Amino acid sequence: MAKLFEPLTIKDVTFKNRIVMAPMCMYESDKEDGRVTDWHRIHYPARAVGGSGLIILEATAVQPKGRISDRDLGIWDDEHVEGLAELVRLINISGAKTGIQLAHAGRKATVDGEIQAPSSLPFNEKYKTPAEMTKQEIAETVEAFKLGAIRSDKAGFDCIELHAAHGYLINEFLSPLTNKRTDEYGGSAENRYRILREIIDAVNDVWKKPLFVRISAHDYTDGGMTPELYIEMVKWMKQQGVDLIDVSSGALVPAQIPVYPGYQVKFAETIKHGADIPTGAVGLITSPLQAEEILQNDRADMVFLARELLRDPYWPYRASKELGAKIEAPVPYKRGWV
Repeated sequence: MAKLFEPLTIKDVTFKNRIVMAPMCMYESDKEDGRVTDWHRIHYPARAVGGSGLIILEATAVQPKGRISDRDLGIWDDEHVEGLAELVRLINISGAKTGIQLAHAGRKATVDGEIQAPSSLPFNEKYKTPAEMTKQEIAETVEAFKLGAIRSDKAGFDCIELHAAHGYLINEFLSPLTNKRTDEYGGSAENRYRILREIIDAVNDVWKKPLFVRISAHDYTDGGMTPELYIEMVKWMKQQGVDLIDVSSGALVPAQIPVYPGYQVKFAETIKHGADIPTGAVGLITSPLQAEEILQNDRADMVFLARELLRDPYWPYRASKELGAKIEAPVPYKRGWV
């Protein structure tokens, strides 16, 4: 069988294949309240019908001020659980597992009011200047991630991904380009990692299922983080019980990024073998043969598809035909999936 369609078990959760729908912001929540809408009820289950093994919801804010936009999904209130649980139920009907990406936008938040970051540095001239977080605010944010994990469990999700990439809050702490603090949350790699360590510990107190972390492995800027520098931090994540690293890159600071098909796969490979931990590869992966090559050559353990699944919700079915893999069709579609 093609490796793309081999099951993968992490803790007590078995994913039917290695195809993951990567988190992608939809900006379709009701304004201000962060609740699930009909868009989500159609969008996510459609990809489950198409055959993806894991569907990870978009960046879901653990605090209102941590939203990228006022149309983001939220998980800062118990009232969010009902809608999220409905999405889980609708996705599970087609045999896909469900994940949720817990997030805080930090200095890249565009909501009204004060925004926060490790240091008072704007992303660029178009963004607001954030307030440097106090230790009390850091503690409140760590607690918000913990409460988000509790609500994720109540909603029935199979895995959680912590968003520590793309220039959002946790990523801002991890990189020396955006973390200029002089207290215990800044300076050394161990200090810059401290908030993520505290978040992982807090989540692990209430969450026993698979835990992923998305990182931006390369800042593409002198003095920033690289895959080689991230190996140390990822080893700490592994020691804390993180199960898989979703390896992306960029978006921390304005930078020129060399983009080409599979441009981030080499970062996933470096992290996988350097830290001895499962990884997910993401970034302009579009063809079934390309995805299969990544897995067969042990460059990553799961393949995260983003825009390709926006173009083709049935990409897994197409991949099965191209790779000669037999997959189970949804019963109503069996007459067509031949």
